[in-house]
Amino acid sequence: MQNPSANLSLTYPRRKTRSVRVGKVWIGSEHPVVVQSMITEETKNVDSCVRQITEMARKGAELVRVTTPSIMEANKLGEIKAKLEARLVDVPIVADVHHQGSDIARTVAEFVDKVRINPGLFVFNKHTGRVDFTDADHDEQRNAIEESLIPVLEVVKRRDIAMRIGVNHGSLAERMLVTYGDTPEGMVESAMEYLRICQKHDYHNLVISLKASRVPIMLAANRLMARRMAEENMDFPLHLGVTEAGDGQYARIKSTAGIATLLAEGIGDTIRVSLSEDPIMELPVCYEILQALGLRKTQVEFIACPSCGRTKFDLPSVLAKVKAATQHLVGLDIAVMGCIVNGPGEMADADYGYVGKAGGKITLYRKRDEIRTVDQSVGVEELVSLIKEDGLWQEPKQVD
Repeated sequence: MQNPSANLSLTYPRRKTRSVRVGKVWIGSEHPVVVQSMITEETKNVDSCVRQITEMARKGAELVRVTTPSIMEANKLGEIKAKLEARLVDVPIVADVHHQGSDIARTVAEFVDKVRINPGLFVFNKHTGRVDFTDADHDEQRNAIEESLIPVLEVVKRRDIAMRIGVNHGSLAERMLVTYGDTPEGMVESAMEYLRICQKHDYHNLVISLKASRVPIMLAANRLMARRMAEENMDFPLHLGVTEAGDGQYARIKSTAGIATLLAEGIGDTIRVSLSEDPIMELPVCYEILQALGLRKTQVEFIACPSCGRTKFDLPSVLAKVKAATQHLVGLDIAVMGCIVNGPGEMADADYGYVGKAGGKITLYRKRDEIRTVDQSVGVEELVSLIKEDGLWQEPKQVD
């Protein structure tokens, strides 16, 4: 009889997107999901920015964003980029542009690898309390957007660099709020206006983001954006993030709830976890989200049971010892199970298993095959020996 689950896919296929180059990095469905973050130093402090960008790149940031609130900071980014190149720090730099969008974006596009603009602020109009916008009003403001965007498009096209259309739920233009309400639909239409202008002027090196501080809004906006782009034959990559998530455990859970849900549905090509902490702390969360979904593998995958009355050893301490001995063996899956009831079955996908038995013994497995049973006192050493026998052992790298 055929296995009824044989034809079930474990994951959604990734949404097909074009490849967009940002410096040496490619974003799109044909490439690994890219991890990025943003520095917290003021852009005018050039040397401090260079130090923080260098450290973030060393810790795994594949793109680094820098705020650019004025023309002065836009020119400082030229200095920052030059100093990074002199240090041989080859990490792509993204300029974050909000107000005075056209002038700043046009200036900074001469230096960086990607420019982010915010549709709600790029052509800034103060909220006036209006309750209606006519078709003519919409046309007038769309024309103003196009007029301001064309000079930016000329630079990014000439330099062959990327641009992110980055919509924030908290900074929608009044016209969008009045027309669509404070909704995901307003966020999507805000982005679509810019995409249509870019396509009209034959510019396609675009990445799109729709961020909100509330996970359900972020989820709905990105799902709708993916559908709306498909309807208009657009295939631009999506940048995912829950903005203003806060700090600590809840911020990590909140970010994971939003980012991982969409990635599991095949939506998303680059991610940023936004924490009110040192941005270095964002990077491990990003990589662990990707690892958990099987999208990237940057650490050992440890599988371990939660422990119960059947457990034959102190599982937390044994797991800690196994991790300490093997956590540098990136690419391996290692299971530490407390007993033989569920152990062999639950660890069947692991490369190696360490399973508790009665009488102070543990059994070592290579995938599903039982290899040998040894005393718990030498279990970790025997696991290392088994890995060495298979030629998969590497000595830990020394940390400077």
